[in-house]
Amino acid sequence: MTKHFKTLRPYAPLCALLALLSGCGTTDAPTGSLLPSDTARSGRIPWNELDESTLRQKITQLIPAGIKDRKGWASDLQNAYASLKIPVAAETFCAAIAVIEQESNYQADPVVPGLPDIVQRELDQRAGKYGIPKMLISTALLKASPDGRSYRERIDALKTEKQLNTLFEDMISELPFGPRLLTDYNPVRTAGPMQVSVKFAEQHVAEKNYPYPITRTVRDEVFTRRGGLYFGSAILLDYPAPYDEIVYRFADFNAGRYASRNAAFQKALSVLNGKPLTQDGDLLRYKDGKAVETKSETENALLALAGKLQMNPDNIRRDLRLEKQSEFAESLVYKRLFNQAEKLAGKALPRQAMPKIDLKSPKITRQLTTEWFARRVESRYRNCLTRSD
Repeated sequence: MTKHFKTLRPYAPLCALLALLSGCGTTDAPTGSLLPSDTARSGRIPWNELDESTLRQKITQLIPAGIKDRKGWASDLQNAYASLKIPVAAETFCAAIAVIEQESNYQADPVVPGLPDIVQRELDQRAGKYGIPKMLISTALLKASPDGRSYRERIDALKTEKQLNTLFEDMISELPFGPRLLTDYNPVRTAGPMQVSVKFAEQHVAEKNYPYPITRTVRDEVFTRRGGLYFGSAILLDYPAPYDEIVYRFADFNAGRYASRNAAFQKALSVLNGKPLTQDGDLLRYKDGKAVETKSETENALLALAGKLQMNPDNIRRDLRLEKQSEFAESLVYKRLFNQAEKLAGKALPRQAMPKIDLKSPKITRQLTTEWFARRVESRYRNCLTRSD
């Protein structure tokens, strides 16, 4: 890792940030401080030594002028970082701010164009799956909903994800086909100012104390500014990642934790077996977020090299199950694969690579990729840092 930090020397504070967040040591970048290298000469006070009021002012300065309630956004970010124990520095706050700008432009409940059409397509698809006539669906939507409007009127007036979420909850509980057709099929899977996965938020609350009272559900908290920033900061920064360029954290935010590390693993695997391999960061096959027994392209490629890696199929599968955790980098299959691939290549191979993923969602109307997302956010991140002076 040291040689990578040397190449980033002009960004000394970023190097320190990444070293601290990754947990990896380096002699090139100071891991005990997140401040610019000229701090001692300039007399600047480290952010982690500022009082709460001054720190909030610093964070507010990072948010573009003209944004409504800048102090409120800064306060919620400050509270999230304090609760998660994320290091306070312009670099860490700019990382979250860049994602906010990209995902919602500082809207706690962002407007999504074309929501009525999205909902209708989803209803038609679900009705077709269960053999429910469209006429029955259309008639049921004329029923008055809890807010006094018909469900048809509410669908036609949809503008935000929060409205959509409330609509589906009412439809599930009120309409005759609701439980059968829509239970566990709320189309809102990411929400809030950082477009956080609702599933991630629910898992996070199960593992760590949430700093705010939950009045209804975790899902509802994701739609709030405070909750969206807390869970978004957690998924972005509250895990150790072996990256020396922050763009790979942004890629992970989009593709899933450790996707960039795993894409590098797949790239090394291609070097060793001499065949092209999809570099999407998923080493196993998944359904509804859970690994299935059906073997992935990556697992089959590893099994073909089992003899060279001196591992049996059970041990390979055991290690691949760690792919969403930091421990995967310490597994036998990871170490032996890179050892063999680097011998064949005659050089060190990167431990980070951009996941090759085409983004698909009812909300996406043009062809986008994880790399496009990560580079866009990185550009916003650099712009944010210019406001820290």
